[in-house]
Amino acid sequence: MLPVNDPPGAMAAPRGASVTPGQFAMHQNPPSIWPDFLAGQLEKPVRVLLVDDDAHMRRVIAQELMSDQRTLLVAQATSVREGRKAIKQHEFDVMLVDLNLGDGEGFMLIDYMKSVRPTAEAIVISIMQNDEQVLHAFELGATGYLVKNSWFGSYPQAVLQVANGGASITPNLARRLLQRFDPSGAAAPHAQRRVEQETERLSQREKEVLRMVASGYTSAEIGNRLFISSLTVNTHIKNIYRKLQVRTRAQAVRFASLRGLF
Repeated sequence: MLPVNDPPGAMAAPRGASVTPGQFAMHQNPPSIWPDFLAGQLEKPVRVLLVDDDAHMRRVIAQELMSDQRTLLVAQATSVREGRKAIKQHEFDVMLVDLNLGDGEGFMLIDYMKSVRPTAEAIVISIMQNDEQVLHAFELGATGYLVKNSWFGSYPQAVLQVANGGASITPNLARRLLQRFDPSGAAAPHAQRRVEQETERLSQREKEVLRMVASGYTSAEIGNRLFISSLTVNTHIKNIYRKLQVRTRAQAVRFASLRGLF
């Protein structure tokens, strides 16, 4: 396992900023307004475990995570063996994991993480864009899939999205999955009736909520945009789970994507 070191010239993030409940917490680096009800506050950043055997990628991702006060890199690993040890030893909220680790596949770590730390989230970072691999990662419980060299500058944002109940996937990859039924993006004729039946199972409001879940919005953000309470949003999400016979947001998004529901 590799030590976590601050980049040259890095300054310690200010802690203990006082924020009135219900207001917005201000962050100086990067400059942004971050609601205090979301995960990733100055006094309690989202903790990240990074597993990648590419030294350059580790440096790039580590520097981005450490430059954002809302995320905290707690450990790094370079292999499946080191990754398993890090998962067991460190408390973390999100794991960023490569699929090709030399001594095995990142899939093994996602599966292991879900058994040891079931509340933690996993985001795949990979040069591979095979659709079956993407879907397999989601089946194992991953809530994000980022393609290397197309996501620089956004690793902290991806971490924050999944930590707050959303999903994160490289846009061009998401579009390809949405077009999986047919290159034109439409469902094949022989599957059209089945798609329509699946669509009819969800109400218009539920489809609207599902589209926002797929875009990475949290329950609170969806509620604010639709002018409904977070409790109502969560009720819609539970109904979506029941109707689509899935158990997680990632599975619901995958189901809807494969069936062209949005």
